[in-house]
Amino acid sequence: MKNTALTHVHESLGAKMLPFAGYNMPITYEGVNAEHETVRTGVGVFDVSHMGEFFLSGPNALALIQKVTSNDASVLTIGKAQYSCLPNDQGGIVDDLIVYRMADEEYLLVVNASNIEKDWEWISAHNDLGVTMENRSDDYSLLAVQGPKAVEAMQALSSLDLSQIPYYHFAVGDFAGFDDVIISATGYTGSGGFEIYCKNDQAETVWNKVFEAGAAYGIKPIGLAARDTLRLEMGFCLYGNDINDTTSPLEAGLGWITKFSKDFTNSEHLKKQKEEGVKRKLVGFELSERGVPRHDYDIVDKDGNAIGIVTSGTMAPSLNKGIGLGYVTTAHSAPDSEIFIRIRKNDVPAKVVKLPFYKK
Repeated sequence: MKNTALTHVHESLGAKMLPFAGYNMPITYEGVNAEHETVRTGVGVFDVSHMGEFFLSGPNALALIQKVTSNDASVLTIGKAQYSCLPNDQGGIVDDLIVYRMADEEYLLVVNASNIEKDWEWISAHNDLGVTMENRSDDYSLLAVQGPKAVEAMQALSSLDLSQIPYYHFAVGDFAGFDDVIISATGYTGSGGFEIYCKNDQAETVWNKVFEAGAAYGIKPIGLAARDTLRLEMGFCLYGNDINDTTSPLEAGLGWITKFSKDFTNSEHLKKQKEEGVKRKLVGFELSERGVPRHDYDIVDKDGNAIGIVTSGTMAPSLNKGIGLGYVTTAHSAPDSEIFIRIRKNDVPAKVVKLPFYKK
């Protein structure tokens, strides 16, 4: 089990620690609902240092990224980031990731913790272009400072104007007394804020200064359990739950990051799938009665026929109702379609809704 540079800090704060993607990670501190509320209304801090960081550089760096990712990275200017995925050869997804353009010929790829090795091998296998690749995952720590008060609370730590970093943009500059820190507005909670990339030996100092600066704003540490409820209320996909090696980006509602203006891995197959239409779709749903949907619960129609499967589910703290994501047959995928979630032996009524579940 790997530790992050801040594991001992979480333990000293009394966090409930559990294995996650091979790391010893804080799951909760004071409880999911309270932590969720902190991020929705104030400011909270996640340690997400388990994420992977690959740096690609050289004259063909963009060409390699264009070949292995579904989105069109040619539109990125320095200081912009882009959500994308790595399609596999079978119509599924190797991983989803964020691509940052750091310089003219340098890019940062941020990948999921559970897929670091898999992604590295996949991209390396396609690197016949002489691109310099560095896996710096073990060198970087990553703090997600999230919530509507994040900008105001963190401004004292940087000479950069944090309010001028738009969503899916980033800046490199001074933060908490260190230079060359990446400050990125790419959070996964839907409540605003930043992700702070620093070196491991800087992480504890940055953590402490973040909490000093945020004290007047009620800042609190937040565990991964609340990160999951926050992202699910926004309808954001989680790799391993809602997308995986067998799910097509088009089935998963990720057509918006699948650009056929270029050739990429398996693009011909996916283009054909788009033209012919998918047989199943990932949808959001809300339960009409009390209940909590969970991963792998069956989705059925009014006659009890299986029509799909739940991929993520929870009792949404901001909405006080059961919500979830799941794949259903296309015939049942339109908003307001009535479906049923089989919870133990009961078929609980639900309806398909437009995402996100949570609207500010």
